[in-house]
Amino acid sequence: MSNVRNKIHWVHLLQRGIFMIVGALIYTVGLDLFLVPNSIIDGGVVGISLMAAQLTGLSFSIFVILLNLPFLYIGYKVNGKDFTFSTLFAIVWMAIFSSLAHNFEPITNNPFLGAIFGGIILGIGVGIIIRNGGCLDGSEIVAIIFDKRTTFSVGEIIMGMNLIILGAAGFVYSWDSAMYSLVAYFVAYKMIDITITGLDESKGVMIITDSENSELIADALNAKLNRGVTILYGEGGYLKQPKHALYSVVTRLEITRLKDTVYEVDPSAFITIQDVHDVFGGRFKKGGH
Repeated sequence: MSNVRNKIHWVHLLQRGIFMIVGALIYTVGLDLFLVPNSIIDGGVVGISLMAAQLTGLSFSIFVILLNLPFLYIGYKVNGKDFTFSTLFAIVWMAIFSSLAHNFEPITNNPFLGAIFGGIILGIGVGIIIRNGGCLDGSEIVAIIFDKRTTFSVGEIIMGMNLIILGAAGFVYSWDSAMYSLVAYFVAYKMIDITITGLDESKGVMIITDSENSELIADALNAKLNRGVTILYGEGGYLKQPKHALYSVVTRLEITRLKDTVYEVDPSAFITIQDVHDVFGGRFKKGGH
């Protein structure tokens, strides 16, 4: 049994490594073939490294590794070795790909198209890396640390730092470049979310109904949507009557069918719907039964 577990563990690590390499490659395409040729930069340490390379004439790949090392050391102390080594692995591959990117012609020399499509491609690459346990920028490690010591969220801290960094692009390049960089950043930010959560976003549904209706609703959802349902037993807080709470996960496109199915059985049922970012195991499969 231990040999089987070890084999599964190494296969999983190999898959993660391959996906992070692919993510780093996609990121580099967005950065070096869309953004950089149009004097548009990304945020975080990557943005600082691009401006340092522009000012000194030295290689961007050198700066992006050296400037990330202090953050990786801090991340090792705070977040452990798995996250830190995954991040270092992704950064090294991104630096390798970036050093080779000068052999290829830019995809576009239009700064608007570069900002939009570069942001899309860059965001997909970052999203793939995050989904596999790493990141591409030490500033995210700093944001996680400040999140524990301030009232600001990780997202708010990262956005604040990047607004300062991208604003600095106006002094190094031009103010047009700074504004295009902001456009690319917000496009990439949205694409990261889409890559992590998927276009067909999952929804967690809680249905509160009378005890005599719970089995009927569960059977109806199983038959019409082919979704598993968990029944929780409870009591109404006001009238103290027995109540059952049914929990299920469906896709966004199935919400209307679910509500129709529930209200056919119990028109007075209480339904709450929440976003679910990741679903593992069970019978749930996106886009089908």
